[in-house]
Amino acid sequence: MPAPRTPEQVEGRGEPVAGAGEPDNDEGVDTTAWDLVHAAQDGDHGAFGRLYDRYVDVVFRYVLFRVSDRSLAEDLTSETFLRALRRISTVSYQGRDVGAWFVTIARNLVLDHVKSSRYRLEVATAEIVESRSIDRGPEHQVLADATSAELLRCVEQLGADQQECVMLRFLQGLSVAETAELMDRNEGAIKALQHRAIRRLAQLLPDGLR
Repeated sequence: MPAPRTPEQVEGRGEPVAGAGEPDNDEGVDTTAWDLVHAAQDGDHGAFGRLYDRYVDVVFRYVLFRVSDRSLAEDLTSETFLRALRRISTVSYQGRDVGAWFVTIARNLVLDHVKSSRYRLEVATAEIVESRSIDRGPEHQVLADATSAELLRCVEQLGADQQECVMLRFLQGLSVAETAELMDRNEGAIKALQHRAIRRLAQLLPDGLR
């Protein structure tokens, strides 16, 4: 996981966080962490690094629980602290531990990722269905009408190659050429694999949508 950068190294896009004032030693609140926040705001380059060391495991465990993918969790955790670094000048005491602020940023990143992934899958699938106007079977119409959440559940039931193809093409947004390179196949094979995966997804959809 990359080391945190100082406020001078990252241009801020601060988004204000509600709350104002100084820590008043509320019971249960770690005010020493807020002291580090104030130090970082005053230009102490090492203070944010100490905040990172203190909360990185908490944030990572939260993200990993939400996404169930270690590599993705590491990426989102890194992005969490980069965003926090950009906004450190805007945060003020809120009567709670600083860790709650970091976790809130992480939660929003997870939600953004899920929404983006589902949207890309839904749109890309609709485009594939539309492009198959010839030989359009009833399963294609079912697939077009299905919700993205249902599609994601069905993707998990595909074979390994089909699942990887769908994930790379629609969830990661890679092109056919990029997917072919990663899967060590030619573009024609990827297109065929993608087509079979879409047809299989249609068969896996709940009976209520058939």
